[in-house]
Amino acid sequence: MLLGKKRERGVEIPSASLSDIVFLLLIFFLVTTAIDTEKGLDLVLPPPGDIEIEIHKKNICNLLVDASGQILLDNELVDIKDIARIVKDKIFENQLLVVSLKTVKETKFQDYIKVLDQLKKAKAKRISIAEPEED
Repeated sequence: MLLGKKRERGVEIPSASLSDIVFLLLIFFLVTTAIDTEKGLDLVLPPPGDIEIEIHKKNICNLLVDASGQILLDNELVDIKDIARIVKDKIFENQLLVVSLKTVKETKFQDYIKVLDQLKKAKAKRISIAEPEED
């Protein structure tokens, strides 16, 4: 009796539903992934209107950024890197301190942002952004 040779079949992975599986995985990872966004500065704008609040002079720290990038903190020339430390010390001494940030029209935007970043490092919550001085 002759037995016929069994013909071996090649093993194949069905690929008909492969695209469905890939799209489901893609949607799953898009939905479950948390994207970390930088918060930036939390600025609370005043309510609309012409309401002026009186602040005692001892509670104000004046910060001026000029066109050449020099910074005056209470009329003393300071380096950008020292702002966070100095303002942090001043806030520790006076919890009601308001930092008044003023620029001139020719101040570079990068210098302005660097100063705001230093104030953020110092955890200054009360920042008054004044209008640029007119020449």
